[in-house]
Amino acid sequence: MDVDTVALSYRQRLEALRASKLKANAAKQAATGYLNADDLAIILPPEDRRKVTEAISGSGQKIRDVLLDGVEMVSNHPNGGFYGPKAVGENYGRLLRAHPPYVDPMSSLAGAYMTNFGSYRKGGWKPELDYSWLHADQRRYALIPGIGAAQHFCQDLAIGLELGWGGILAKIARGRHDNPEANAFYDGLEAVATGIQDWIARNAEHARRLAVDEERPDLRANLLEMADINQRLVTEPPRTFREACQWILWYQMSARMYNGSGSLGRLDVLLTPFYEREHAAGTLDDDEAIFDLACLLLRDTAYIQLGGPGPDGADLTNRVSYLVLEAAHRLRVPANVGVCVGEHVDPGLLRRGVEVLFADRAGTPKFLGVENTAHDFAKNGYPLALGRQRAYSGCHWSAIPGREYTMNDCVKINLAAVFEVAWREMLEDTTTPPSVDNLWARYTRHLRRATDTIAAGLDFHLAHMHEVFPELVLDLLSHGPIERGRDATDGGVEFYNLCVDAAALATVADAFAALEQRVEREGRLTWDEIARHVASDWAGPDGERARLMMKSIPRYGVGGTCADAWARRVSAAFTEAVKARPTPAGRNMIPGIFSWASTIAMGKDVGATPNGRRAGEPISHGANPDPGFRKDGAPSALAAAIAAVQPGYGNTAPMQLEVDPGLARDEEGVDHMVDLIRTHFRLGGTQINLNVMDAAQVLEAHRDPSRYPDLVVRVTGFSAYFASLSPDFRQLVVDRIINESVGV
Repeated sequence: MDVDTVALSYRQRLEALRASKLKANAAKQAATGYLNADDLAIILPPEDRRKVTEAISGSGQKIRDVLLDGVEMVSNHPNGGFYGPKAVGENYGRLLRAHPPYVDPMSSLAGAYMTNFGSYRKGGWKPELDYSWLHADQRRYALIPGIGAAQHFCQDLAIGLELGWGGILAKIARGRHDNPEANAFYDGLEAVATGIQDWIARNAEHARRLAVDEERPDLRANLLEMADINQRLVTEPPRTFREACQWILWYQMSARMYNGSGSLGRLDVLLTPFYEREHAAGTLDDDEAIFDLACLLLRDTAYIQLGGPGPDGADLTNRVSYLVLEAAHRLRVPANVGVCVGEHVDPGLLRRGVEVLFADRAGTPKFLGVENTAHDFAKNGYPLALGRQRAYSGCHWSAIPGREYTMNDCVKINLAAVFEVAWREMLEDTTTPPSVDNLWARYTRHLRRATDTIAAGLDFHLAHMHEVFPELVLDLLSHGPIERGRDATDGGVEFYNLCVDAAALATVADAFAALEQRVEREGRLTWDEIARHVASDWAGPDGERARLMMKSIPRYGVGGTCADAWARRVSAAFTEAVKARPTPAGRNMIPGIFSWASTIAMGKDVGATPNGRRAGEPISHGANPDPGFRKDGAPSALAAAIAAVQPGYGNTAPMQLEVDPGLARDEEGVDHMVDLIRTHFRLGGTQINLNVMDAAQVLEAHRDPSRYPDLVVRVTGFSAYFASLSPDFRQLVVDRIINESVGV
């Protein structure tokens, strides 16, 4: 049989890789079921290494997982779990050493991950570290307290690109010498680093073996080069653009497997020195660089910032910024690329981002108001230059790479649950007549108590997390942990700015507004009547009429309404509660508004609410108005409403916007979208997540997801294959798109 000696083009190889991705995704979904989170690039282990497990989630759903067989974790606790840096690090090292190699001859980068360390963790929170004294208020306000939450801050990849794994191990040895009391910590770090080295080395050997049997000369040469690159990267830092992408990929996969960490930060800035050096020497062209970047994006939906200011305010947008965007465009799989927008940021990057968004209809990129978040961060008492160093690293958040521990997107205050506590308390108090003012006074008091409960829990987390599950992988590329012998959760880094997010803003704002309008202003319902209808979950014909009456007020997002005023008031009260004082141990907290994918779960904790919402229904999403808030769906009204409720201390309250693909028919549509994005940020907005979706196609895909295996949507801050979402989560996306999909 003749072998084709004509080398495959980069585009042909990308199409092959994309097809492999879709095939692997279908197999993974068939084996494990739905995933309501980032489209993790886990591929199934080889058939002879698979172990299927089943468990029951907290919501009562059966969860199926396919684990890597032949991995034995060693316990150091009577409950069968393992805790502390030495045990955790050594067990993770065991997983890495058992992890099968994976090399695709079509790719320029070796490796793929087939499991996650979380599946092997046993015992949960260390039981003797008791915080039951917080349980009553945590349950009362349905809080997500963050105790035991992992990652959600950003490493500094520049450390690894400079040192390589050999240099990192030498740094660990120096730290061990300087801090002998922290031997257990260094044992854990060393076990992780040497485990990663073993994983890389075995993939290099695997690539070399594959090259022996590869018939195509171009792919054989690629495999041999891959083998040489990875053999060198076991100990040495990267020298070339491709090597830098490969080094970053090994670190990213290791971090993702360890505890789900998905941050890359300012990838364009990190890779520019490699690109410029090789491009000037004539050894790297843009097509090759784009291909390497696409191979990196293929293996994980990492969070990446493109462009934006440096410490002095000068824009750092560069050629690599455009190449990363082009790589995402050519690949067309879920990605979390954020394009910076601002008065001093390259406007061409914004325009190209909108063009890619319309062309691909995959929710990529999202848009970041970095100038606003940097100035807002400075309100915490920091220099503006420090705020500019924060890098976009997660669904709705940023962090100073390697220097700041943040717990972003880990802590949620369900404002609807706080409202419900205040509502019931008011109705049970027979000494004071019910009123909106009465309710508001109780609501703000309970909000402060919920915030105090969160603050106490954050201190508890930081006092003990290093004893439970330390941040060993992120510690490796942070400034301080190795030098000080202390985990990032235990004083190892320089800055501690703890994120506290509000959820259910529209639910609460519309509830206050409906009570003010229908009960107090118009007298359409009495307090006794509305109390009865809410308690009965709007039962019976009278209840349904009352529900529709309360639901049909001019709601938050319409513009200039009572509900808009309430949304601003609710946001301001939340911000004031968070910023009124630090945690009891003196740590700074920073407010944001974001519900992530928790709207369904949070809604199940809350009964019926006076805005016409039924018991157990999802709460409102993030800072957005509820779907259907305005019949014309005017995005300008949405942009103004969400800009007006920003907490304003450096964490975001994103705008989620669904637009019809018909908008992209001509250049004028692109112009309008660019103007809308700029307008939102000029008004004070901080982040925009965009979907360009055909409503009819989404409805058809909801009925039969198997017909659209490559349909990608931006769900909240993350993007995913629509078919991989559970039916109830797909319904949330459908409701948003059907109700809000608009032209500009």
